[in-house]
Amino acid sequence: MLTAHIDKRAIEYRMIPGDALDKPTLVFLHEGLGSVGLWRDFPDKVAQRLGARCLIYSRFGYGASDGLAGKRDPDFMHVEALDVLPKLLASLGIVKPLLVGHSDGASIALIHAAQHEVAGVAALAPHVFVEEICVAAIAKVRAGYDKSGLRQRLAKYHARVDDAFLGWADIWLDPRFRAWSIEDMIPRIAAPLLLVQGQQDEYGTLAQLDRIAASARAPVTRLVLDNCGHSPHRDQETAVADAIVAFARGL
Repeated sequence: MLTAHIDKRAIEYRMIPGDALDKPTLVFLHEGLGSVGLWRDFPDKVAQRLGARCLIYSRFGYGASDGLAGKRDPDFMHVEALDVLPKLLASLGIVKPLLVGHSDGASIALIHAAQHEVAGVAALAPHVFVEEICVAAIAKVRAGYDKSGLRQRLAKYHARVDDAFLGWADIWLDPRFRAWSIEDMIPRIAAPLLLVQGQQDEYGTLAQLDRIAASARAPVTRLVLDNCGHSPHRDQETAVADAIVAFARGL
């Protein structure tokens, strides 16, 4: 694992080399409890098929990256998308990437694409506004954090497990966050969009995809999967990999 430094703070990352120099670098943005390790080998499988270079990194508070600087505010995804991510890409010499984001990572990808040039965005289970189903699901997980064994399981992947879990859960459950929305940013995205959602997603409904498609001015491809929850790349790995590969080749 490699380390980059953003504002003198360490971010862990992994780079998969590619031989297709004409292909954009894929940048994988993890979910609210994710990390480099929790992507497992999904990026490798996509990279192998495309021959493209891929960057996978853990945001502050996750994986082996440095911890959070303090409690998060409702604009934490904007900070990641418009401050941290541009600095990381610049430090690694990555321009006009293809962003592959999951959940919070998908939202971060959309925010970034609204203000920066990208080749495209593949958004898996994105959030563009706060739904009650999501708040209720997070509240349930938050209530059992210490007693369910979740803390111990997450500690295998996060050096600062409370930063990872509480940093995510507590801001989503903060009453101030109910008004969070990035719907106004979608029309500013010029790059093509691939939207993927599971029919059985416990953290969101197809209204998320509907809202994006309704206001997008860029081409939109939708993939809705049955027998699939909030992690399409795990629940329906082959279908999602096929979709990302086809999307990337079509750019």
